[in-house]
Amino acid sequence: MSESTSALDSAQLHAELDTIFDEVLNDLTDLVAIPSVAWPSFDASRVTASAEAVAALAEGLGLEVEILTAEQPDGTNGYPAVVASIPAPEGAPTVLLYAHHDVQPPGREEDWETDPFVATRKGDRLFGRGAADDKAGIMVHLTALRLLSDRLGVGVTLFFEGEEEAGSPSFRNFLETYRQRLRSDVIVVADSGNWAAGTPALTTSLRGMCAVEFEIATLDHAVHSGMYGGLAPDAMLAMTKVLASLHDEHGSVAVPGLHRELETDIDYDEATLRGDSGVLESTELIGSGTLASRLWTQPAITVIGLDIPDVAVSSNTLQSSLKAKLSIRLAPGDTPASAVRAVEDHLRANLPFGAQLRIVETEGGSPWRADEADPVVRTARQALTDAWGTESVTMGIGGSIPFITDLLEVFPEASILVTGVEDPDARAHSANESLYLPDFKAAIVAEALLLQRLGSTQ
Repeated sequence: MSESTSALDSAQLHAELDTIFDEVLNDLTDLVAIPSVAWPSFDASRVTASAEAVAALAEGLGLEVEILTAEQPDGTNGYPAVVASIPAPEGAPTVLLYAHHDVQPPGREEDWETDPFVATRKGDRLFGRGAADDKAGIMVHLTALRLLSDRLGVGVTLFFEGEEEAGSPSFRNFLETYRQRLRSDVIVVADSGNWAAGTPALTTSLRGMCAVEFEIATLDHAVHSGMYGGLAPDAMLAMTKVLASLHDEHGSVAVPGLHRELETDIDYDEATLRGDSGVLESTELIGSGTLASRLWTQPAITVIGLDIPDVAVSSNTLQSSLKAKLSIRLAPGDTPASAVRAVEDHLRANLPFGAQLRIVETEGGSPWRADEADPVVRTARQALTDAWGTESVTMGIGGSIPFITDLLEVFPEASILVTGVEDPDARAHSANESLYLPDFKAAIVAEALLLQRLGSTQ
């Protein structure tokens, strides 16, 4: 076996990482300082600045880097992505390393204990927007390559997206446009998490999602609630009845036709789940089946928007029509199209008082389940175990990564691995987002082991 593919062990890589870790944290701190929110209401130049900063880090490793865009469905250019590559040695696979450099909006400043765009270390945690989701993912990829250097043994393509938190509107077109540059045998999506701080996990299932907006109308115009209340059914009454029909008395989704599985291979401890989710001690958990299945393999429906008058400006009026928006999470095995049909059929079947309904789908993404018999999955799990020194587990995620379906459709022969640095207290998308540094270091070592082993097995 050549020097470039000779076996590396976890202890050696951890020791090498320790010598450069302060530099890695400085680079991550610089990335966190850029408020790269890819939403129309934010400054797009900051996303460009973020792409340029990420590109500079990749160039510092000797890679030839491009900043690329693709058209969104409306014909405008999407936000910039960073792409770079290292050719594969003869007979070796190519691995696509994905992460995203855009971040969620910071939310209310008063909810943060630190400045969201100033990476702040407190003990073993680094606080800041994007510190975990997903600028840490970028640093995992770059630092693993830095550690391996000429010991890499595989081809690598870096793909650092710039609009994931905005729903990846140009993602599919980006894959089609740059298909040859992105073609790979293994795809590592570093945008998930671990079972707990100190316990590594490979994500092997993701719920899909779709969203619908609908409007219920009962009157052709609003009228005085004193004059006609008790006779004319207002839209609010009809809406509350329809929304109440979406769940049964236990809080389980009551829409026929949505796929569900009640069991999972591993399960949550209830006390841990309550602590992670912030459910009040007096609040009962909803649903049935194992706790993990309620998050990973069963559907969920949430009312995320309702257009009604605010209490401060409300009047004695029967509302003629109301709009609502539902977020629907789909269990693996379902499809967005099937779920939207099931929800629409249910809404129409439960409309009271002859009310009228208008409904439209606003977004959708398919669920995903990995093939755990894939040798690449087994190699990844062993790399996680070795890097953490703790047996890795496979787990599902209640959230969605809709572009996984696009990756599978464009690169159907590729093995997909979903990894990450988050832990249940990382609070991604929330105030006080943070990165648990011991797991960050272990994730870097695990990826270096994975890449080196993928090369040495060819």
